[in-house]
Amino acid sequence: MESHSATCFFFFFAIVLAFFAIRGDGLQRRTYIVRVRAPENTSFVHSKDLTNWYRSFLPPIPANVADSRLIYTYSAAIVGFAANLTEEEVRYMEKKEDTLKVYPDRILSLLTTHTPAFLGLQAPHGFWDTNGMGKGVIIGVLDTGIKPDHPSFDGTGMPSPPPKWKGACKFEKPYCNNKLIGARKFTQGREEQPTDFVGHGTHTAGTAAGNFVKKANVLGNGNGTAVGMAPYAHIAMYQVCQSIGCYVSDILAGINAAINDGVDVLSLSLGGESQPFSDDMIAIGAFSAMEKGVFISCAAGNSGPTHTTLSNEAPWILTVGASSMDRKIKATVKLGNGQEVEGESAFQPADFPSKMIPLVYPIGTQLSNCNRASLFSSNVTGKMVVCDRASGPRIEIGTAVKEAGGAALVILNKETDGCTTLAEAHYLPASDVSYINGSKILSYLNSTDKPLATISFQGTSLGTSPAPVVTFFSSRGPNLQSPGILKPDIIGPGLNVVAAWPFQVGPSETNVTSATFNMISGTSMSTPHLSGIAALIKGAHPDWSPAAIKSAIMTTSDTTDRDGKPIKDETLQPASFFAMGAGHVNPSKAANPGLVYDLRADDYIPYLCGLGYTDEQVEAITHRKINCATIKKISEAELNYPSIAVSLELGHLTVNRTLKNVEEERSTYTVAIDMPKDISVSVSPKTLEFSKLKETKSFTVSLSWNPKTTTHTEGAFRWVSTEYAVRSPIVIF
Repeated sequence: MESHSATCFFFFFAIVLAFFAIRGDGLQRRTYIVRVRAPENTSFVHSKDLTNWYRSFLPPIPANVADSRLIYTYSAAIVGFAANLTEEEVRYMEKKEDTLKVYPDRILSLLTTHTPAFLGLQAPHGFWDTNGMGKGVIIGVLDTGIKPDHPSFDGTGMPSPPPKWKGACKFEKPYCNNKLIGARKFTQGREEQPTDFVGHGTHTAGTAAGNFVKKANVLGNGNGTAVGMAPYAHIAMYQVCQSIGCYVSDILAGINAAINDGVDVLSLSLGGESQPFSDDMIAIGAFSAMEKGVFISCAAGNSGPTHTTLSNEAPWILTVGASSMDRKIKATVKLGNGQEVEGESAFQPADFPSKMIPLVYPIGTQLSNCNRASLFSSNVTGKMVVCDRASGPRIEIGTAVKEAGGAALVILNKETDGCTTLAEAHYLPASDVSYINGSKILSYLNSTDKPLATISFQGTSLGTSPAPVVTFFSSRGPNLQSPGILKPDIIGPGLNVVAAWPFQVGPSETNVTSATFNMISGTSMSTPHLSGIAALIKGAHPDWSPAAIKSAIMTTSDTTDRDGKPIKDETLQPASFFAMGAGHVNPSKAANPGLVYDLRADDYIPYLCGLGYTDEQVEAITHRKINCATIKKISEAELNYPSIAVSLELGHLTVNRTLKNVEEERSTYTVAIDMPKDISVSVSPKTLEFSKLKETKSFTVSLSWNPKTTTHTEGAFRWVSTEYAVRSPIVIF
C-alpha cells in the first residue's frame, strides 16, 4: 500500500519532462505522430474510409501489417495518425506531398473539503445557489483514470446526461452512472477499463465535479463535506496517463474522443516543456476543441518559482497557476530552547509524546542530507531527523527516515520554496516547515551540543493569513512562445487540496475506510478547480464561447487577499502578474462579469501569422490552408485578449479592444486607470454605453514610457459600471 502512495507523488513538484520516449515493437521502430493535409472537397462518412486513407501514407507493406502498425487514427483533434515506424519509413513519408510533419512521440508529465467555501460557492446567493451547480455540463478529464466505486462518483441525485452525449463508459453498472457517464482508456492504442492505479486522475476528477461526500478527511484532518466545483456536472474520464507519465499520442487520442463524445470542458493536469505552437500537440488538439466550443483548462506547470517555466502557453487555453487557501494542518516543532516553529503535516498521531527527543541533522551529499547512506551512518534511531527538502517527493524522505529507525521528521524548505508548506500524509510523525522557520531550527542545532525537540500536532486551522498566496512550485511567465500574451492566466487553489483517492494513505496501521481521500498539491490540483468553475459558467451561460468564459474568469479575478492586501508569492512579497496572471479566481463574480472579450477560431489566424509562423505551421495549428501574405497580420498585443503584455524596449503601444455586453440591462461603463505615474496611459473613448444584450463596443488603449528609465511595471485598466468592474492587467517588461 505504501508503494502506491509514494509513486503518486512524483509529479507534484517534478521538473516537467519532455524527453523522447521510445515506444515501439522492438524492431527499431518507435511511435510517431503523423500530421497530414486534409483532402479538399472530401469527407469520410465511415471511420474505415478514414483509416484506409491514413494507411495510404504508410510505406508499401501488407494490409494486415499496416493495421498492426497504426496505433491511433485521429479525426477531431488533428488530421493525422499515430503509428510505429522506423526512421527509414519516416523519411519515406516525409517526402509525400500531403505530409505536413512527423513528430516522435513524447512523454509529458502529470503536473476538497474547504475550497468551495474558500471560493464563496456555498455562500447564500453564491454561485451554487443561483446557477445550477453545473447541471447539464460534461467535463472531460484526461488523466490516469478513475476509481469508479468511490462515493465522489456516485450518481445519486444526478440528472441524466444531455442528449448530445455520444461517449462510452467501459465500467459496469452501477459504476457507470449519471455522474460518471464516460470512462475510456487510451494507452498504446488499447482500450480497456480505465482504472486508476496512480491516484492523480481520481483526485482531479473529484476536484472538478465530485458529488457530495460527508465526513471526508485525510487521516482525521481537513474534515468536512468533500465536493467538486461543479457537483451536478457529469464526468467523462479519458485515461491517457500511466505512472511514468503521458504519451502525446495517447493524449491526442483522448482529446479526439472527447471532442467526438460531446464534452463541454476539457481538464488537462499535465504538460511538457515549452514548444512552438505548431509542434505542441496539446495546443493543436486544444485549438480543435476550442473551435468546436469546448473550453480547455490546463496546468501551468510545477517548475516555479523560476521565470519562463510555463507549460500550455497558447492563448486559446486557460493556463492555471496554483495558490494556497486559508487552511493549515498545523504541526508545530517545539525546540529545546523554548522556541516554537510552525509547520504542517496531514499525519497527526494523537499518541506522539510531548517529551523532547534528540534532534539530529545528518551530514549528506549536496543532493540530500537524508539519503539512506547518510541516515544509516548518522545513527538516527529514536531521534527526530531534520532533512533538507530534496528534489524528489517529500513522502519518500519519510520512508527513508523510518527505515533507518528515525522517530520523527522535520523537512526544511529550500530558500526558493519560501513559505509554501505541504501537509502530506507522511509515514511517521513529521512537520514541513518554511525556509524562514527552517533557518530557526538550524540556528538552534548549531547553538547546542544536545539539541532536543518534539512536535505538537494541532489539527486543522481555518481562516489563516495571508491567503491566497502563490505557491513556490507554480510555474512563472513570461510566455516563451508568445511573450505578448500574459501567462499564466489565472491562479486557483492548488496547495493541500483534499479530494478523492483510490488508496490508503499514511502509516499502514492507521484506520482505513472505503471512502479514502488525500491531500496533495500542484498545478494539477488548481486546474480542475478552474475546469469545474468553467463548467459552472457554461451551465449558466450555455451560448458563451470558450473565450468569453475565459474572459469572465480573468476580468473578475481578485488581486487582493482575504485581508484586502495585495496577493503575495512564496517570499511574502506582492506577487507579479507573471506569477498570478490576472489574479485569483472569484467564481461568483465570474458568473456575471458584465462584459467579455470574445474571440473565435478565425481571430487567432492573423495573430499566428504575426508571430512569424509559416503558412504550413499555421495550417498545422488551425487545420485550414493559410496564406499569411494575404492576411492582415496583428501583433500579440492586438489580439482581443483580456490582458496586455508588452516589451519595455518598445516605449509605446496602441491597441484596440472590443467588449461584448453579456447582461440584459442597459449600462454605462467608465474607464479607470491603475498605472504608475511614469507610464502615460490613455483610453478612448472613456465611456462605453450598452443598450442591449450581445452589443459590442470597441476602444483604443495607448501607452507610452521611457524605455531607458522604466523598469518592470504592472498595472491595469478597468471598465466600471454601477454593478460591474471589468479589469484587464497590463505588464510592461
